[in-house]
Amino acid sequence: MATAEWGWKYHHTGIPVNESFPGEVHIPHLGIYVTGFKESPYGIEFMRFEPHCKIHELVKTVPHVSFVVNNLEEALVGKELLGDINSPSPGLKVAMIVHNGAPVELMEFGK
Repeated sequence: MATAEWGWKYHHTGIPVNESFPGEVHIPHLGIYVTGFKESPYGIEFMRFEPHCKIHELVKTVPHVSFVVNNLEEALVGKELLGDINSPSPGLKVAMIVHNGAPVELMEFGK
């Protein structure tokens, strides 16, 4: 449904890790390090979390799938939100939701 009916586009799969990877990018305001997305032909991203990171525990421990949506607020209607909408980089809004116990990331790129 997400892709066929709602028009969402697959973006990446995020995998939480505890170890550091070469080439990590630090996102200090979120307290996370990310790596792998640019090199992976499959959109696999590794995420490492700082101890003070306020991201929901489910996201820190369970891999997530991420979709690009046209309108984040519309896509969130009726969904269970895991924390606040945030902006990991300029022009990008992100929200995490939960479906059947699994985290799902929704992303809206600036227009």
